[in-house]
Amino acid sequence: MENRKSGAIEKKDQAGGIVFVPGGVCAPAGFRAAGLHAGFKAKSRKPDLALIYSETICDAAAVYTTNKVKGAPIAVTKAHLKNGKARAVVVNSGNANTCAKDGLKIAKRTCAIAGAALGTDAGDILVCSTGVIGKTVPMEPFERGIPKAARIVLATDSGERYAGSAAAAEAIMTTDLIPKEMAAEFTLGGKTCRIGGIAKGSGMINPRMATMLAFVTTDANIDAGLLQAALREDTERSFNQISVDGDTSTNDTLILMANGRAGNRRITDKGPQYRIFAEALNKVTTALARLMAKDGEGATKLIECRVSGAPTEALARRIAKTVVQSDLVKTAVYGSDANWGRILCAVGYTPGRFKADRADISIASKTKEVAVCKSSFGVDFDEGIAKQILDGDEIVISVDLNDGKASAAAYGCDLTYGYVKINGMYRT
Repeated sequence: MENRKSGAIEKKDQAGGIVFVPGGVCAPAGFRAAGLHAGFKAKSRKPDLALIYSETICDAAAVYTTNKVKGAPIAVTKAHLKNGKARAVVVNSGNANTCAKDGLKIAKRTCAIAGAALGTDAGDILVCSTGVIGKTVPMEPFERGIPKAARIVLATDSGERYAGSAAAAEAIMTTDLIPKEMAAEFTLGGKTCRIGGIAKGSGMINPRMATMLAFVTTDANIDAGLLQAALREDTERSFNQISVDGDTSTNDTLILMANGRAGNRRITDKGPQYRIFAEALNKVTTALARLMAKDGEGATKLIECRVSGAPTEALARRIAKTVVQSDLVKTAVYGSDANWGRILCAVGYTPGRFKADRADISIASKTKEVAVCKSSFGVDFDEGIAKQILDGDEIVISVDLNDGKASAAAYGCDLTYGYVKINGMYRT
């Protein structure tokens, strides 16, 4: 059962042998985290610095924004991950360290401070930033906050670990309304393993090969190369299927660290154990992706588009994302208007080779469903029921192309007056 306030999992939810559990990035053995106010958000006392730490060195992988303008922390993190190893991640919110004077020097200095505070090599520290682009980055909050965060994680006992994940999830937020954390438990070779994550993202959301900011930890033992492969494959089905506003951030980073503490036999090929790991990873990342889409800036409703009957999965993914990204679909959902023509229109202008003249479309809530289109023609439907569905906070749009066997889903949100207000005054 999902906790709507925090985005955490309170009760276990069995799904295909994978069980959702509490704890976020601290659910896997050997991981600790902290979040605190360091001073990046000068007008607020909200947490703005997070630290995620592993007791032992990790195999690690990451994917990043495809925006040609990139934050300085990405360059440093890429360099530190060339050997596929990492020990900790430092994240600040409130300043993106993008197009900022001395940004590269500051990102490197951040890693040096964290390495000294944690007693590890600076090259094993990864760094991420999120917030306003183009602002000068102050060094003082890092100098004040990192040693304090390090003391917290080094002193954390096993009974306090979960609180660290929640604090870190809050500290990486910018315009997010809720912290986002998720974790799951599964079995590899008779060993109980866990995978957990935290994420932030509310606006400037249209990930390509990465997400806003997301950090995933696992105690599974898996080769770094396979970790990278799993991350890239998974991202296409989870985070890359989110869209809030069609903008791709300059700082998008998704990091996955595995410390092997679960004790399973090391995964070194794409066999059955790899596939189990990949499935567990997808459960966590998809759950986080849904939370991000629902928490879009100004959003009141989550939109999930499920496409079936497509010639290929890649096409199904593309069509689903085009639908949730359509401003006309998003505004119709906001106004609870069952204007199915906008959905079919978005399907039709999606690039790719497929037939659009036999599509069946329905809209659904958690309790009701109504068909609005059959074979690409309108059908009679109860407008009252349709409005009840669209008045809900989670809407599913189903599109069956009847042109193949592939399927996929994408996640978005409605477009509201609130989005304009937030972004019209983002810096102020």
